[in-house]
Amino acid sequence: MAEYVVIEDAAGLAAACAALAAGDGPVAVDVERASGFRYSQRAYLVQVFRRDAGVFLFDPPAIGDMTPLQAAIGDVEWVLHAASQDLPSLREIGLEPPSIFDTELASRLLGHERVGLGAVVEDTLGITLDKAHSAADWSTRPLPQAWLEYAALDVLLLVDVRDVLAAELEEQGKVELAAEEFQAVLERAPKPPREDPWRRLSGLHTVRGRRGLAVARALWTAREEYAREQDVSPGRLVPDRALVAAVLADPASKQELSKVKEFTGRASRSQLDRWWAAIEAGRAETALPPERVPGDSMPPPRAWADRNPAADARLKAARPEVERVAEELGMPTENLLTPDSLRRLAWTPPEPLDVASVSAAMAGLGARPWQIERTAQVITDAFVRSVQGASDEPEAAS
Repeated sequence: MAEYVVIEDAAGLAAACAALAAGDGPVAVDVERASGFRYSQRAYLVQVFRRDAGVFLFDPPAIGDMTPLQAAIGDVEWVLHAASQDLPSLREIGLEPPSIFDTELASRLLGHERVGLGAVVEDTLGITLDKAHSAADWSTRPLPQAWLEYAALDVLLLVDVRDVLAAELEEQGKVELAAEEFQAVLERAPKPPREDPWRRLSGLHTVRGRRGLAVARALWTAREEYAREQDVSPGRLVPDRALVAAVLADPASKQELSKVKEFTGRASRSQLDRWWAAIEAGRAETALPPERVPGDSMPPPRAWADRNPAADARLKAARPEVERVAEELGMPTENLLTPDSLRRLAWTPPEPLDVASVSAAMAGLGARPWQIERTAQVITDAFVRSVQGASDEPEAAS
Protein backbone atom coordinates (compact mmCIF):
# COMPACT_ATOMS: atom_id res chain seq x y z
CA MET A 1 0.00 0.00 0.00
CA ALA A 2 1.29 3.48 -0.88
CA GLU A 3 2.54 5.79 1.85
CA TYR A 4 0.27 8.84 1.99
CA VAL A 5 1.30 12.30 3.12
CA VAL A 6 -1.10 15.04 4.17
CA ILE A 7 -0.52 18.37 2.43
CA GLU A 8 -0.41 21.09 5.07
CA ASP A 9 1.15 24.18 3.48
CA ALA A 10 0.94 26.48 0.48
CA ALA A 11 3.98 24.98 -1.25
CA GLY A 12 2.56 21.47 -1.08
CA LEU A 13 -0.82 22.78 -2.23
CA ALA A 14 0.72 24.52 -5.24
CA ALA A 15 2.58 21.38 -6.35
CA ALA A 16 -0.53 19.22 -5.97
CA CYS A 17 -2.66 21.73 -7.85
CA ALA A 18 -0.22 21.78 -10.76
CA ALA A 19 -0.42 18.00 -11.00
CA LEU A 20 -4.21 17.97 -10.76
CA ALA A 21 -4.59 20.69 -13.39
CA ALA A 22 -2.47 18.60 -15.76
CA GLY A 23 -4.48 15.44 -15.06
CA ASP A 24 -7.14 13.90 -17.25
CA GLY A 25 -10.92 13.71 -16.95
CA PRO A 26 -13.18 14.32 -13.95
CA VAL A 27 -11.92 14.58 -10.39
CA ALA A 28 -13.07 12.47 -7.47
CA VAL A 29 -13.55 14.49 -4.28
CA ASP A 30 -14.36 13.44 -0.73
CA VAL A 31 -14.43 15.13 2.67
CA GLU A 32 -13.73 13.82 6.15
CA ARG A 33 -15.28 15.66 9.08
CA ALA A 34 -15.30 15.02 12.82
CA SER A 35 -19.03 14.57 13.28
CA GLY A 36 -19.88 13.50 16.80
CA PHE A 37 -16.54 14.86 18.05
CA ARG A 38 -16.54 18.52 16.99
CA TYR A 39 -19.28 21.14 17.04
CA SER A 40 -18.59 22.30 13.50
CA GLN A 41 -19.03 20.35 10.29
CA ARG A 42 -15.80 21.74 8.88
CA ALA A 43 -13.64 19.68 6.55
CA TYR A 44 -10.61 18.26 8.35
CA LEU A 45 -9.40 16.36 5.31
CA VAL A 46 -10.19 16.76 1.62
CA GLN A 47 -9.22 13.94 -0.73
CA VAL A 48 -8.89 14.51 -4.47
CA PHE A 49 -8.02 12.06 -7.25
CA ARG A 50 -7.59 12.61 -10.97
CA ARG A 51 -6.28 10.25 -13.60
CA ASP A 52 -2.68 10.96 -14.63
CA ALA A 53 -2.29 13.00 -11.43
CA GLY A 54 -2.92 10.66 -8.51
CA VAL A 55 -4.41 11.02 -5.04
CA PHE A 56 -3.82 14.09 -2.88
CA LEU A 57 -4.87 14.56 0.74
CA PHE A 58 -5.29 18.15 1.95
CA ASP A 59 -5.53 19.53 5.50
CA PRO A 60 -7.76 22.63 5.07
CA PRO A 61 -7.39 24.00 8.62
CA ALA A 62 -3.59 23.96 8.27
CA ILE A 63 -3.52 25.27 4.69
CA GLY A 64 -6.09 28.03 5.11
CA ASP A 65 -6.62 29.45 1.62
CA MET A 66 -7.82 26.67 -0.70
CA THR A 67 -8.31 28.99 -3.70
CA PRO A 68 -5.51 27.33 -5.74
CA LEU A 69 -7.33 24.00 -5.56
CA GLN A 70 -10.54 25.57 -6.80
CA ALA A 71 -8.61 27.11 -9.69
CA ALA A 72 -6.98 23.77 -10.53
CA ILE A 73 -10.14 21.66 -10.68
CA GLY A 74 -12.95 24.23 -10.92
CA ASP A 75 -13.63 23.66 -14.61
CA VAL A 76 -14.21 19.87 -14.67
CA GLU A 77 -16.86 17.49 -13.35
CA TRP A 78 -16.48 16.46 -9.71
CA VAL A 79 -17.40 12.91 -8.73
CA LEU A 80 -18.75 12.60 -5.19
CA HIS A 81 -20.64 9.95 -3.25
CA ALA A 82 -23.71 11.36 -1.48
CA ALA A 83 -22.74 14.87 -2.58
CA SER A 84 -25.34 16.64 -0.44
CA GLN A 85 -23.40 15.59 2.66
CA ASP A 86 -20.08 17.00 1.46
CA LEU A 87 -21.06 20.13 -0.46
CA PRO A 88 -21.67 22.34 2.64
CA SER A 89 -18.23 21.51 4.05
CA LEU A 90 -16.58 22.06 0.66
CA ARG A 91 -18.32 25.39 0.18
CA GLU A 92 -17.24 26.51 3.64
CA ILE A 93 -13.61 26.33 2.48
CA GLY A 94 -14.29 27.91 -0.91
CA LEU A 95 -14.56 24.79 -3.05
CA GLU A 96 -17.50 24.75 -5.47
CA PRO A 97 -17.96 22.17 -8.24
CA PRO A 98 -19.19 23.42 -11.63
CA SER A 99 -21.01 20.10 -12.16
CA ILE A 100 -21.19 16.80 -10.30
CA PHE A 101 -21.70 13.10 -10.78
CA ASP A 102 -23.12 11.63 -7.56
CA THR A 103 -22.37 7.91 -7.42
CA GLU A 104 -24.77 7.31 -4.53
CA LEU A 105 -27.65 9.09 -6.25
CA ALA A 106 -26.87 7.40 -9.57
CA SER A 107 -27.01 4.02 -7.83
CA ARG A 108 -30.45 4.86 -6.46
CA LEU A 109 -31.74 5.95 -9.85
CA LEU A 110 -30.45 2.70 -11.32
CA GLY A 111 -32.28 0.64 -8.71
CA HIS A 112 -29.23 -0.75 -6.92
CA GLU A 113 -30.28 -2.34 -3.65
CA ARG A 114 -27.16 -1.17 -1.78
CA VAL A 115 -25.97 2.41 -2.19
CA GLY A 116 -23.29 2.90 0.48
CA LEU A 117 -19.86 3.63 -0.96
CA GLY A 118 -18.39 0.26 -0.02
CA ALA A 119 -21.35 -1.59 -1.52
CA VAL A 120 -21.33 0.45 -4.73
CA VAL A 121 -17.58 -0.10 -5.23
CA GLU A 122 -18.08 -3.81 -4.65
CA ASP A 123 -21.07 -4.04 -6.98
CA THR A 124 -19.45 -2.08 -9.82
CA LEU A 125 -15.77 -3.02 -9.56
CA GLY A 126 -15.79 -6.19 -7.47
CA ILE A 127 -13.44 -4.60 -4.94
CA THR A 128 -14.11 -4.67 -1.19
CA LEU A 129 -13.28 -1.54 0.78
CA ASP A 130 -12.44 -1.51 4.47
CA LYS A 131 -14.82 1.01 6.07
CA ALA A 132 -13.35 0.63 9.57
CA HIS A 133 -12.51 4.33 10.00
CA SER A 134 -15.72 5.93 8.71
CA ALA A 135 -16.69 7.22 12.18
CA ALA A 136 -13.18 8.31 13.22
CA ASP A 137 -12.30 11.70 14.70
CA TRP A 138 -10.69 13.28 11.65
CA SER A 139 -9.60 16.31 13.64
CA THR A 140 -6.92 14.04 15.16
CA ARG A 141 -3.38 15.12 14.38
CA PRO A 142 -1.26 13.50 13.17
CA LEU A 143 -3.61 11.24 11.26
CA PRO A 144 -2.57 7.56 11.39
CA GLN A 145 -1.36 6.05 8.13
CA ALA A 146 -4.15 3.45 8.22
CA TRP A 147 -6.70 6.28 8.24
CA LEU A 148 -4.98 7.99 5.32
CA GLU A 149 -5.07 4.77 3.31
CA TYR A 150 -8.78 4.49 4.03
CA ALA A 151 -9.35 8.12 3.00
CA ALA A 152 -7.36 7.73 -0.21
CA LEU A 153 -9.35 4.66 -1.26
CA ASP A 154 -12.56 6.69 -0.97
CA VAL A 155 -11.50 8.64 -4.07
CA LEU A 156 -8.98 6.37 -5.78
CA LEU A 157 -11.70 4.16 -7.27
CA LEU A 158 -14.50 6.69 -7.57
CA VAL A 159 -13.88 7.74 -11.18
CA ASP A 160 -13.90 4.09 -12.26
CA VAL A 161 -17.18 3.64 -10.38
CA ARG A 162 -18.54 6.73 -12.13
CA ASP A 163 -17.74 5.28 -15.55
CA VAL A 164 -19.52 2.00 -14.79
CA LEU A 165 -22.60 3.80 -13.45
CA ALA A 166 -22.62 6.22 -16.39
CA ALA A 167 -22.72 3.27 -18.76
CA GLU A 168 -25.62 1.78 -16.80
CA LEU A 169 -27.48 5.08 -16.97
CA GLU A 170 -26.99 5.07 -20.72
CA GLU A 171 -28.28 1.51 -21.00
CA GLN A 172 -31.39 2.32 -18.94
CA GLY A 173 -32.09 5.60 -20.74
CA LYS A 174 -31.59 7.62 -17.56
CA VAL A 175 -28.73 9.94 -18.50
CA GLU A 176 -30.90 13.06 -18.77
CA LEU A 177 -32.91 12.45 -15.62
CA ALA A 178 -29.71 11.75 -13.69
CA ALA A 179 -28.29 15.05 -14.95
CA GLU A 180 -31.40 16.83 -13.66
CA GLU A 181 -31.00 15.17 -10.27
CA PHE A 182 -27.31 16.03 -10.04
CA GLN A 183 -28.03 19.67 -10.92
CA ALA A 184 -30.83 19.78 -8.34
CA VAL A 185 -28.36 18.66 -5.66
CA LEU A 186 -25.98 21.44 -6.67
CA GLU A 187 -28.71 24.09 -6.63
CA ARG A 188 -30.56 22.97 -3.51
CA ALA A 189 -30.74 25.77 -0.96
CA PRO A 190 -29.58 25.04 2.58
CA LYS A 191 -32.32 24.07 4.98
CA PRO A 192 -33.51 27.03 7.05
CA PRO A 193 -32.53 26.93 10.72
CA ARG A 194 -34.89 24.78 12.74
CA GLU A 195 -37.30 26.68 14.97
CA ASP A 196 -36.83 25.84 18.64
CA PRO A 197 -34.00 23.36 18.05
CA TRP A 198 -33.83 22.76 21.80
CA ARG A 199 -37.08 20.82 21.50
CA ARG A 200 -35.08 18.01 19.91
CA LEU A 201 -33.57 17.19 23.30
CA SER A 202 -33.89 13.45 23.76
CA GLY A 203 -36.22 12.79 26.68
CA LEU A 204 -37.80 16.25 26.66
CA HIS A 205 -41.24 14.62 26.59
CA THR A 206 -40.75 13.71 30.26
CA VAL A 207 -40.53 17.38 31.27
CA ARG A 208 -43.85 18.78 32.43
CA GLY A 209 -44.90 22.40 32.55
CA ARG A 210 -43.79 25.53 30.77
CA ARG A 211 -41.36 26.49 33.54
CA GLY A 212 -39.60 23.14 33.22
CA LEU A 213 -39.38 23.64 29.48
CA ALA A 214 -37.87 27.10 30.04
CA VAL A 215 -35.15 25.53 32.21
CA ALA A 216 -34.51 22.84 29.60
CA ARG A 217 -34.22 25.52 26.92
CA ALA A 218 -31.77 27.52 29.03
CA LEU A 219 -29.60 24.47 29.71
CA TRP A 220 -29.62 23.50 26.03
CA THR A 221 -28.63 27.05 25.03
CA ALA A 222 -25.81 27.16 27.59
CA ARG A 223 -24.48 23.83 26.36
CA GLU A 224 -24.76 24.96 22.73
CA GLU A 225 -22.79 28.16 23.42
CA TYR A 226 -20.05 26.27 25.28
CA ALA A 227 -19.88 23.56 22.61
CA ARG A 228 -19.50 26.19 19.88
CA GLU A 229 -16.81 27.96 21.91
CA GLN A 230 -14.86 24.73 22.46
CA ASP A 231 -15.68 23.25 19.02
CA VAL A 232 -16.85 20.06 20.69
CA SER A 233 -19.98 18.06 19.92
CA PRO A 234 -22.58 19.13 22.54
CA GLY A 235 -23.41 15.58 23.55
CA ARG A 236 -19.78 14.92 24.44
CA LEU A 237 -19.90 17.73 26.99
CA VAL A 238 -23.20 16.82 28.65
CA PRO A 239 -25.54 14.23 27.08
CA ASP A 240 -29.17 15.10 26.42
CA ARG A 241 -30.36 12.68 29.07
CA ALA A 242 -28.19 14.43 31.66
CA LEU A 243 -29.67 17.85 30.87
CA VAL A 244 -33.18 16.43 31.17
CA ALA A 245 -32.22 14.70 34.43
CA ALA A 246 -31.11 18.06 35.83
CA VAL A 247 -34.47 19.60 34.92
CA LEU A 248 -36.44 16.74 36.47
CA ALA A 249 -34.32 16.77 39.65
CA ASP A 250 -35.28 20.43 40.21
CA PRO A 251 -32.26 21.09 42.46
CA ALA A 252 -32.54 23.86 45.06
CA SER A 253 -28.87 24.82 44.87
CA LYS A 254 -25.70 24.37 42.87
CA GLN A 255 -24.57 21.83 45.44
CA GLU A 256 -27.74 19.81 44.95
CA LEU A 257 -27.18 19.90 41.20
CA SER A 258 -23.69 18.47 41.69
CA LYS A 259 -25.21 15.54 43.60
CA VAL A 260 -27.61 14.54 40.81
CA LYS A 261 -25.92 11.31 39.77
CA GLU A 262 -27.69 11.21 36.39
CA PHE A 263 -26.18 14.62 35.58
CA THR A 264 -23.15 13.19 33.78
CA GLY A 265 -20.70 14.19 31.05
CA ARG A 266 -17.16 15.44 30.94
CA ALA A 267 -18.24 19.07 31.50
CA SER A 268 -21.04 18.39 33.96
CA ARG A 269 -18.91 19.25 37.01
CA SER A 270 -16.10 21.36 35.51
CA GLN A 271 -18.73 23.82 34.21
CA LEU A 272 -21.11 23.54 37.15
CA ASP A 273 -21.38 27.33 37.51
CA ARG A 274 -22.46 27.57 33.88
CA TRP A 275 -25.22 24.97 34.26
CA TRP A 276 -26.49 26.42 37.53
CA ALA A 277 -26.64 29.90 35.99
CA ALA A 278 -28.68 28.44 33.14
CA ILE A 279 -31.12 26.80 35.55
CA GLU A 280 -31.58 30.07 37.43
CA ALA A 281 -32.08 31.93 34.14
CA GLY A 282 -34.70 29.44 33.04
CA ARG A 283 -36.54 29.77 36.34
CA ALA A 284 -36.53 33.56 36.04
CA GLU A 285 -37.68 33.58 32.42
CA THR A 286 -40.88 35.53 31.80
CA ALA A 287 -41.43 34.49 28.17
CA LEU A 288 -42.23 30.85 28.83
CA PRO A 289 -42.25 28.46 25.87
CA PRO A 290 -45.58 26.83 24.99
CA GLU A 291 -45.95 23.20 25.93
CA ARG A 292 -46.89 22.36 22.37
CA VAL A 293 -45.98 24.04 19.13
CA PRO A 294 -48.04 24.00 15.95
CA GLY A 295 -46.82 21.25 13.68
CA ASP A 296 -47.08 20.84 9.96
CA SER A 297 -50.46 21.83 8.56
CA MET A 298 -51.00 18.21 7.55
CA PRO A 299 -51.76 15.56 10.17
CA PRO A 300 -50.15 12.14 9.80
CA PRO A 301 -51.79 10.08 7.01
CA ARG A 302 -53.25 7.61 9.51
CA ALA A 303 -55.54 10.40 10.72
CA TRP A 304 -56.66 11.51 7.27
CA ALA A 305 -59.70 9.22 7.03
CA ASP A 306 -61.28 11.13 9.93
CA ARG A 307 -59.78 14.58 9.37
CA ASN A 308 -60.00 14.85 5.58
CA PRO A 309 -61.64 11.84 3.93
CA ALA A 310 -61.31 13.30 0.41
CA ALA A 311 -57.56 13.76 0.84
CA ASP A 312 -57.30 10.25 2.26
CA ALA A 313 -59.04 8.89 -0.84
CA ARG A 314 -56.76 10.88 -3.15
CA LEU A 315 -53.62 9.64 -1.42
CA LYS A 316 -54.77 6.03 -1.38
CA ALA A 317 -55.61 6.24 -5.07
CA ALA A 318 -52.39 7.95 -6.18
CA ARG A 319 -49.76 6.25 -4.03
CA PRO A 320 -49.93 2.80 -5.68
CA GLU A 321 -49.88 4.45 -9.11
CA VAL A 322 -46.67 6.33 -8.30
CA GLU A 323 -45.19 3.13 -6.86
CA ARG A 324 -46.07 1.32 -10.08
CA VAL A 325 -44.28 3.92 -12.21
CA ALA A 326 -41.23 3.74 -9.92
CA GLU A 327 -41.18 -0.03 -10.27
CA GLU A 328 -41.35 0.27 -14.05
CA LEU A 329 -38.42 2.70 -13.94
CA GLY A 330 -36.48 0.41 -11.62
CA MET A 331 -35.87 2.90 -8.83
CA PRO A 332 -37.10 3.60 -5.28
CA THR A 333 -40.42 5.44 -5.15
CA GLU A 334 -38.91 8.29 -3.10
CA ASN A 335 -36.48 9.06 -5.92
CA LEU A 336 -39.35 9.32 -8.38
CA LEU A 337 -41.38 11.56 -6.08
CA THR A 338 -40.89 12.25 -2.40
CA PRO A 339 -43.68 10.94 -0.16
CA ASP A 340 -44.03 14.43 1.33
CA SER A 341 -44.70 15.96 -2.09
CA LEU A 342 -47.42 13.42 -2.85
CA ARG A 343 -49.02 13.96 0.54
CA ARG A 344 -49.08 17.73 0.04
CA LEU A 345 -50.64 17.35 -3.38
CA ALA A 346 -53.29 15.01 -2.00
CA TRP A 347 -54.03 17.21 1.03
CA THR A 348 -54.43 20.42 -0.97
CA PRO A 349 -54.88 19.60 -4.65
CA PRO A 350 -54.70 22.44 -7.18
CA GLU A 351 -57.83 23.87 -8.76
CA PRO A 352 -58.92 23.28 -11.39
CA LEU A 353 -57.70 19.71 -11.14
CA ASP A 354 -55.91 18.90 -14.37
CA VAL A 355 -52.47 17.83 -15.57
CA ALA A 356 -51.30 21.42 -16.07
CA SER A 357 -52.24 22.51 -12.55
CA VAL A 358 -50.81 19.35 -10.96
CA SER A 359 -47.59 19.84 -12.94
CA ALA A 360 -47.32 23.43 -11.73
CA ALA A 361 -47.98 22.37 -8.13
CA MET A 362 -45.32 19.67 -8.37
CA ALA A 363 -42.80 22.17 -9.72
CA GLY A 364 -43.61 24.44 -6.79
CA LEU A 365 -42.80 21.58 -4.45
CA GLY A 366 -39.39 21.14 -6.08
CA ALA A 367 -40.11 18.23 -8.44
CA ARG A 368 -37.81 18.06 -11.45
CA PRO A 369 -39.13 18.09 -15.03
CA TRP A 370 -38.47 14.36 -15.51
CA GLN A 371 -40.44 13.56 -12.35
CA ILE A 372 -43.36 15.72 -13.46
CA GLU A 373 -43.34 14.19 -16.93
CA ARG A 374 -43.64 10.67 -15.52
CA THR A 375 -46.09 11.22 -12.65
CA ALA A 376 -48.33 14.27 -13.21
CA GLN A 377 -50.76 12.43 -15.47
CA VAL A 378 -51.09 9.34 -13.25
CA ILE A 379 -51.54 11.48 -10.14
CA THR A 380 -54.20 13.59 -11.83
CA ASP A 381 -56.03 10.51 -13.06
CA ALA A 382 -55.90 8.92 -9.61
CA PHE A 383 -57.23 12.06 -7.93
CA VAL A 384 -60.13 12.23 -10.40
CA ARG A 385 -60.93 8.54 -9.85
CA SER A 386 -60.98 9.07 -6.09
CA VAL A 387 -63.70 11.71 -6.50
CA GLN A 388 -65.69 9.55 -8.89
CA GLY A 389 -65.38 6.58 -6.57
CA ALA A 390 -66.75 8.60 -3.66
CA SER A 391 -69.70 9.85 -5.74
CA ASP A 392 -70.48 6.30 -6.88
CA GLU A 393 -70.83 5.03 -3.30
CA PRO A 394 -74.47 4.37 -2.31
CA GLU A 395 -75.99 6.90 0.01
CA ALA A 396 -76.52 5.81 3.57
CA ALA A 397 -80.07 4.95 4.52
CA SER A 398 -81.78 7.72 6.41
